[in-house]
Amino acid sequence: MPAYGIHPMYVERASPVDLDVLREYLAQPDTVAVGEIGLDFFVEGNNQPQQEFYFAEQLKLAREFNLPVLLHIRRAQDTVLKHLRQFRVCGGIAHAFNGSQQQAESFIELNFKLGFGGAMTYTRATRLRKLAATLPLENIVLETDAPDIPPSFLQPGQPNKPEYLPRIAQTLAELRGISLQEVAQVTTANVMNVLPRLAAK
Repeated sequence: MPAYGIHPMYVERASPVDLDVLREYLAQPDTVAVGEIGLDFFVEGNNQPQQEFYFAEQLKLAREFNLPVLLHIRRAQDTVLKHLRQFRVCGGIAHAFNGSQQQAESFIELNFKLGFGGAMTYTRATRLRKLAATLPLENIVLETDAPDIPPSFLQPGQPNKPEYLPRIAQTLAELRGISLQEVAQVTTANVMNVLPRLAAK
C-alpha cells in the first residue's frame, strides 16, 4: 500500500508544480498516508526555509485528504511540532523517534505513534531505551528503516532488512518485561489504528 510525499532530503529537486502532482497521487483510494515528509537539519546546508515550505504545504494536503503523515525528523523535533500544531492533521507516525520525553508526549497529544527500530537495540542508547520501556505501549510502532539504521546484532556494514523486525520486537519485549506476543499484537494494532486504510485492506 503506497504512501506519497516529497522527502526533505530532496526538496532541492522539487518545484511547486510537484505539489499538484502529489495531490493527484494522494487522491487515489489506495493511498494510505502522506510521507515520508518532514524536516532534516542534520545535514549541513540543509535549506531550512525550503524544507519548511514543502513540509507545511504537504501537511495542508494531508489535512485536505484526511490522511495520516509519516514523519522524517532529524535534529528538528521542535520545529516539526510547531508545524504540526499549526496545520493539524489526523495523526501519523514519527519515524525513528529520537526525541525527549517531553517531545514524545507532544507527538502523542497530536495523535502520532512513535516509531522504534534498530537504534533501540544498542545498550548505549539509554535515553531511547528508557522511552521504549516506559511510554504507553499503545503509542509505539516497530520498524526497521531497511536498509538503514542497522540493529546491534548485525556486523558493521551489513544492511538492515525487514526480516529482522521480530528480533527488534524481542528487544522491546525485554525492555518492557512482557512477552513477544503481546508486543507483536499491540504494535500491530497500533499501526492499523493510525493507518486506517491499511487496516481496511
